[in-house]
Amino acid sequence: MNFRCFNVFIAILLTFFSVSWVNAATKNEDRSFMLSSPFPSALETLQKQIGYTFKNIALLKRAMTHASFSEENNKALSMLGGHVIESSVSLYSLEKDIDISAKDLNQIVLEISKVEASCTIDGMQLGLEKVVRVSPKTNSSAPIVVCSAFRAIFGAIALDTGKSDDAGNVFLKVHGRKVGRGFAM
Repeated sequence: MNFRCFNVFIAILLTFFSVSWVNAATKNEDRSFMLSSPFPSALETLQKQIGYTFKNIALLKRAMTHASFSEENNKALSMLGGHVIESSVSLYSLEKDIDISAKDLNQIVLEISKVEASCTIDGMQLGLEKVVRVSPKTNSSAPIVVCSAFRAIFGAIALDTGKSDDAGNVFLKVHGRKVGRGFAM
């Protein structure tokens, strides 16, 4: 009986230590992956560039994931981000000149929303074509891909903070760094 209890005790002990060892090894592998993988370091760099640190980094990962790469992608975030950008540009323009005509305001908003213009330029200056995850068949430098990722950043910030104004302020800082695009600040 004692020999049998001893064998059971040893089996339990070995199982415990082997499971603990496997868990520790897996955690170390995950940690080294996070430190050495280019995607997480690109996300860190991107957060520094835009001046915003995500509480929920999964939102930024999704913002940098094109529909060709995964079903969990940036389409909805891009749509939200587009609205955030348009609202913040409208608000900024009206604060700057309350007498702006509806036609002029519409023109500013249209210019900032053009895929081929401001949106893609801003995204390329952030290097999004190097960060956004796409399928091998998709060109990550295509204007629509870069623009969608750029807009999705601000949709992700709005969700992360729960406030579209915060996302709009980050957009104005990012966009306003360079003069002579969509609208001058």
